[in-house]
Amino acid sequence: MFEFGKDLRRLFVQARESDDLGWLELIGVNLLAREAKSLTTDGGRISCSRPSQTWHRASILWREHARRSGAPDSIARALATAEDALKAARTEDERARALLAGAQALISKFDLFGDRDAVVQAMEMARDATSKRLPTLASIAGVHARIRARQARLSEKTNDRQDAAALMDAALHALTKHNPLEADDLRLDAAALALEGGIIQRDARLLDQAGRDLTALVEASSPDTRPLTRARALALCAAGLSALAAMANDDAAMKTGNEMFDAAADQFFVDHSPLDWVAIQIARSIDPSAPIEPIRQSVALTTGRGTILGALALDLLVARELAAAATAGDLTELTRIETRVRRRLADRTVVPTAVDWAVDQIAMARLMIARSELMGSDPDQAAFVLAEAAEAARDHGVPVIADRARGLIGSLPVRA
Repeated sequence: MFEFGKDLRRLFVQARESDDLGWLELIGVNLLAREAKSLTTDGGRISCSRPSQTWHRASILWREHARRSGAPDSIARALATAEDALKAARTEDERARALLAGAQALISKFDLFGDRDAVVQAMEMARDATSKRLPTLASIAGVHARIRARQARLSEKTNDRQDAAALMDAALHALTKHNPLEADDLRLDAAALALEGGIIQRDARLLDQAGRDLTALVEASSPDTRPLTRARALALCAAGLSALAAMANDDAAMKTGNEMFDAAADQFFVDHSPLDWVAIQIARSIDPSAPIEPIRQSVALTTGRGTILGALALDLLVARELAAAATAGDLTELTRIETRVRRRLADRTVVPTAVDWAVDQIAMARLMIARSELMGSDPDQAAFVLAEAAEAARDHGVPVIADRARGLIGSLPVRA
C-alpha cells in the first residue's frame, strides 16, 4: 500500500520537511535504503541549502536500515553521513544533532554486532554535544541514558542497572514532550533492561513495572501507523512472560507468550524488517516445542552479516539439530552437522568476527557433548573450548553469547 503511487511520493515530500520520522515504520527495508541513498546524494549537492540537516537525516535513515537489515555497510554509512553533517554544521545546535546522530549509530552498531569500543566512542561523542534548544537537550539526555543502559549490561552490576534505570526515567520526561519517537525507543530500552534485571534477580517488581510500561506502549502504538514499535513492545512482553513461564513450568503462560509472539510477528511482513522478525523467532525459542523451520529461515536471513542475532539463531539451529540427532541415535547426522561447522571454521575467504568465532566454538563444543553422550565417553575438550568462546564473547561485549557458553559448561558432568 505504501510502496507505490502518488501517495508515496506525497509522503516523501512532506516527510523530508518534517521532524516526525514515524513514517519510516510504514515503508519496507529496500525503500528505506533507496531514500537514504537519495538524501546522502542530496546532502553533497552544491545546490543543497541545508547540507548538515540533510546528512543528519540520511544518517538516521541509514541507522534504521541497519537496525532492520543487519547490514554492516549501512552502519558505516550512518557514521559517515553523521560525520558529513558535523563538518557542514553552521550552528551549535546542528553540531549537537550531528554528534548525536553519530552516537546513536554507534549504539546501533553495538546492539547489532557487539564491540565495547563502540559504546566508549558513543559516550565521547555524546559528551561533546551541547545546545541551548530544549528539544536537542532532551535528545542529549536520552542518548546518555541509552548509553548508560548498555554500560550497565556490560558491568552486570545491580547498582549500575538501577542508576541507568533512574537516568532513563529522568530523560523520558523531557523526551516525551519534545521527541515522542525517541521517547518510544527509550521506553523499549528501559523495559528491556527492567525485564532482564527482573529475570536475573527474580524481582517481581521490576517485571511488573516493565509489563505495565510495555502494555501502555502497545496500546499507544497503532498497527496502522507504528507497526514496528508495536511489534517490538509485544515481543518484549511475550519474552518476559515466556521466561517466567519457563521458570515456573507453566504451560498455560507459555501458550499465552507464544500467542503474543504471533501477534508481534503479524504486525509486519518478514521483508519489511527481517531482523525484527528474527528477534521474535529467537525469543520464542525459549519454548522447546517451537517449530524449527523459522529458526532455519532466521539463519538464512542473517548469514554472513556478523550480527549477534544471526549468531544466536545459528546456535539455536545447531542445538536443535543436535538434539534431534542425539534423540534418534543418528551418528551419521552428527557427522553431517560437524562437517558444516568445520567448513565454516576453515573458510578463510572472510575474516570471522569475534561473535561468529565464538558461536562456531560453541557449536563444536555442542558436538563434543552430543557425541560423548551417544558413545558414553567424556567430552574432554568441551570445557576448554567453551571457556575460550565465553572469554571472546565477553571481551567483545556480547554477554548473551558468553552466557550460552557458561551455561553449557555448567551442564558438563563433573569428574570424580
